[in-house]
Amino acid sequence: MSAPSRRDLLAAPFLLSARAASRPNVVLFMTDDHGAWAMGAYGCGEMHTPNLDRLAEGGARFTRAYAATPVCSPSRMTYLTGLLPSHHGVQDYLIAADTFGPQSRRFLEGRLTYSELLAKAGWTLGMCGKWHMGKDEEAQAGFTYWATVPGGGGTYRDPEFVVQGERKKIKGFKTDIVTDHALEFIDRNRSRPFFLLVPYYAPHTPYDFQPDIYRRPYLDSNFSCFPRGEMNPDQNPGLKNHHGNRESMLSYSALVTGVDHNVGRVLRRLERLGLRENTLVIFTADQGWNAGHHGVWGKGNGTIPFNMYEESIRVPLIWNHPGRIPAGLLVNQMVSAYDFFPTILDYLRVGAPRDSRRIGRSYRPLLEGEKLPWTNRLYFEYAYVRALRTENLKYIERTAEWRSELYDLEADPGETRNVIADPAYRRTLERLRGELAEVFRRIGAPPLAEWRRTTTQNLNVYRRPGS
Repeated sequence: MSAPSRRDLLAAPFLLSARAASRPNVVLFMTDDHGAWAMGAYGCGEMHTPNLDRLAEGGARFTRAYAATPVCSPSRMTYLTGLLPSHHGVQDYLIAADTFGPQSRRFLEGRLTYSELLAKAGWTLGMCGKWHMGKDEEAQAGFTYWATVPGGGGTYRDPEFVVQGERKKIKGFKTDIVTDHALEFIDRNRSRPFFLLVPYYAPHTPYDFQPDIYRRPYLDSNFSCFPRGEMNPDQNPGLKNHHGNRESMLSYSALVTGVDHNVGRVLRRLERLGLRENTLVIFTADQGWNAGHHGVWGKGNGTIPFNMYEESIRVPLIWNHPGRIPAGLLVNQMVSAYDFFPTILDYLRVGAPRDSRRIGRSYRPLLEGEKLPWTNRLYFEYAYVRALRTENLKYIERTAEWRSELYDLEADPGETRNVIADPAYRRTLERLRGELAEVFRRIGAPPLAEWRRTTTQNLNVYRRPGS
């Protein structure tokens, strides 16, 4: 049976209607390359994140939230669609030609997004920040306000934005400018239900510029949250110069603090306008980041072959909604980016059609302090890598030209010993290998060896370490 078309889904009667007064506003902040370890609320006392720490104290903080893919474009596609890369069709970050300009295209085209469902249900949607999913310069997926710097990165100083279709070179710091546009959207839409997506570029490279105010807290820092071990032999050569580099540690930290300051700006505006009580605020990241962890600087493509280290896939996740989400709530269940699609719709009481290709579950009851049976089992995909994480095991399968891995996370939480060849784990390996294959078969994905036929993007060419 063929999947329903996006047009059919948007016209379907499952979309629930509600009076405007019953619809909360939503602000979703998303950082880029931001490991959960790099926040005060997650245990890094040297990281200056007072606004985010207060947000966590006043709401729900997830201790084990994960990206489904540890790289930008496919991870963002999963958040929006609830689909893994085999079905949303983006297996790596989009190169410039695919991202914007005459050769680019909308990689979300034909795929249902939660944002379109919210627009159909009456929310006004704004996007201020990084898109990186194709035709970046064009508003799409239900968003009507659009301010972005097309592409995946670029300078933090005096960037060129596209605002409502118009190119503007704006003086200043990119993170501050993203927030300026977010505040403009809030001011314009204060009297109607709105959904505001604020995907910051920080703390993604380049580390070319951070204002002194954000660097100042780290001038005398010991950077104790940044491991200084030996470089991993699989380190992506393009990032190796960051190893042991104090300036890289300072720049990364300052970029995180810049985000924190700007989150505070948005929260203060909501309070001043009398909107905070009726606004759900969510903070997360597209994927994690190793900053010396495992001997790596980078995310999933920080090594060749690609990795699924905890620091690459584990992200911060905070939900804060006064009067609805209990303050100080710790959620220890394992959740994935693919769970966001059903959860945000469930939380806002907007229906969505069933789709067997989506494997996510709504964790809305967990946010409201309810008991919910929850199996801690997550699945990951990144090009030629698929993985399964259970409560205490992680199986990473790669195509034949690369090694696969098995880690006993209870005995080896640092993922230092690959036990895939250990006879004591033979039955465990067989069971996990079979489960991983069955899950992808059940959602209609091709075998891992055929992953290239799931995408039409122009794939990146990576240089092997030592080559």
